[in-house]
Amino acid sequence: MKADQKKLGVLLAYLAQGIHILSGILYTPIMLRLLGQSEYGLYQLVVSVVSYLNVLSLGFGSSYMRFYSRIKKDGDEEKVASFNGMYLTVFLIIAGICLLCGAVLVENIRLIFGDGLTEQEYPKAQILLALMVFNLALTFVAGAIDSFLTAHEEFIFQRILRVLQYLFNPLITLPLLLMGYGSVAMVLVTTVLTVAKLASSLWYSLKRLRVRIHFGGFQWGLLKEMWIFTAFICLNMIADQINWNVDKVLLGRFSGTVAVAIYGIGGQLNTMYMQLSTTISNVFIPQVNRIVAENNDNRRLTELMTKVGRVQFILMSMVVVGFVFLGRNFIHLWAGDGYEYSFGITLLLIVPETIPLIQGLSLEIMRAKNMHKVRSFVYFAMAVCNVFISIPCITLWGARGAAVGTAVTLILFDCIVMNIYYHRSVGLDMAYYWGQILKFVPAFIPIVLLELLFQRLFPTEGFAALIGQGCAYMAVFAVSMWKLGLNDGEKRLVTAPLQRLGRRLFKKA
Repeated sequence: MKADQKKLGVLLAYLAQGIHILSGILYTPIMLRLLGQSEYGLYQLVVSVVSYLNVLSLGFGSSYMRFYSRIKKDGDEEKVASFNGMYLTVFLIIAGICLLCGAVLVENIRLIFGDGLTEQEYPKAQILLALMVFNLALTFVAGAIDSFLTAHEEFIFQRILRVLQYLFNPLITLPLLLMGYGSVAMVLVTTVLTVAKLASSLWYSLKRLRVRIHFGGFQWGLLKEMWIFTAFICLNMIADQINWNVDKVLLGRFSGTVAVAIYGIGGQLNTMYMQLSTTISNVFIPQVNRIVAENNDNRRLTELMTKVGRVQFILMSMVVVGFVFLGRNFIHLWAGDGYEYSFGITLLLIVPETIPLIQGLSLEIMRAKNMHKVRSFVYFAMAVCNVFISIPCITLWGARGAAVGTAVTLILFDCIVMNIYYHRSVGLDMAYYWGQILKFVPAFIPIVLLELLFQRLFPTEGFAALIGQGCAYMAVFAVSMWKLGLNDGEKRLVTAPLQRLGRRLFKKA
């Protein structure tokens, strides 16, 4: 049953991501044209500011699985119920603090943005900021409820909710945009869907899973232990927020909302790209915690990380290589005029980010081992360097300069320093890991050569030509990977479901 939850959970997660990406591709061009470059830049700028409030969770959500597994192992259901109540109470308090901080930000919005906004943009920025803060407060509580579902490995229900959320967001928002309600309507719809998701998750946890929550009897010793554990996760979160949001904030202050909009397109594509990798690794979090709790077998952990990393690499490399060849024309047709620099910005973000993304399971391994402290310091150093590099780069190259700063620090810290740490300290065999990843290299030779030929023979002009060349690229990628890249186990991941489906259809016939 749990194996089915994982498999169907991954499939539903990819369905959700497919809907999210497809809706983004179809919906974003309309949104950009309805909002205009300045209002879209304003929206992206406010999103970046509100994102910094995510650090209020102090990384507490990442500790649930580790401590739940330990308490559940003892078999004391009362202790589990008390732990759930304490955990939920912490997030209710965090949500309240979030609302208070949001009120302060709204009152001091001119201090935050300086002269980067026009007088007409400030009132709308205040409304957007207030709504986004309220939505974030709800998200904190919803995240706590999601932890209960993850602990019970109820991935199917979680992913169904995500599918519905991604599906209804553009379907509801688009008519409101066409009616002229602008970016405020976008945030209102997101908030309503967050409320619906929170209510559904809470009902499922209490009524179907029979999750017990007792708000009395705080386990203060355990709470202190959790705070110590999450302190470095919080540092990591602060670094992440700086790395992925400081560029837009700096651009908004030094270059204005138009530069933020140009960078925002690259950032939006990068966000979609990052979500593709976490879809697989998230379902293995309980398994990682069990391995560490049982025998802390580094060989099993390395093999699991490699297995997941190879699957992630197939998907991520397909996107990166395809974007290298087709991305410039895609952005021109998709976003329209004025976003030419977004192609280079996107490449500067997604190419170096590929390495940490295919190693996403390493973070869960470090957390399960309580060895995530060094990563937090490395990421904080990376964030500080990003700020100091980005400011002069922005003055020289605008939006592209912001991406250069992020790319340089990603390569130095996340790609080089962290891989050394995984190998020498965490106990993961990174030589074995990279040896398995490099086995894909022969598969890329025909892919690149044929794509260069296609580019010369069939230049892309218009969406029809772009779609045709995209389909041809995916066909070449699939055949080359099947023949030269995939191992027997990865091929079985594809053939086994097809064989089961074939047998069922044959029986019905």
